[in-house]
Amino acid sequence: MSMTDPIADLLTRIRNGQAAGKSEVRLASSKIKTSIVQVLKDEGYIADYHLDAESGKPTLTIGLKYYEGRPVIDRLERVSRPGLRIYRGKDELPKVLGGMGTVIVSTPKGVMTDRQARSIGQGGEVLCIVA
Repeated sequence: MSMTDPIADLLTRIRNGQAAGKSEVRLASSKIKTSIVQVLKDEGYIADYHLDAESGKPTLTIGLKYYEGRPVIDRLERVSRPGLRIYRGKDELPKVLGGMGTVIVSTPKGVMTDRQARSIGQGGEVLCIVA
């Protein structure tokens, strides 16, 4: 069975893992998922991640992060989806919570935050919002 939206699956697994109080979640890996998780780690939303490629299919293990018993990620939602892609120019990238949250954008120069995309003058596909 093929998956229609693997990025939405990644975000849902993180949300569900945090709601259940899990220390880590595992899922099938891909380049785009690894790029998104790297941005989440760089921004401090997750503790760590690592790839396991021992038995053929690569697996991505994400260590979830909590502060005083509550998940660090308060809001994690998909913006662009396979049925409705959302592209924005560098001046039209959304700001979350007045700049306190993060928008993850897929640009021609790679997956990055909205702040990084603005600083290099690049727009792209708005993947998800993290706060």
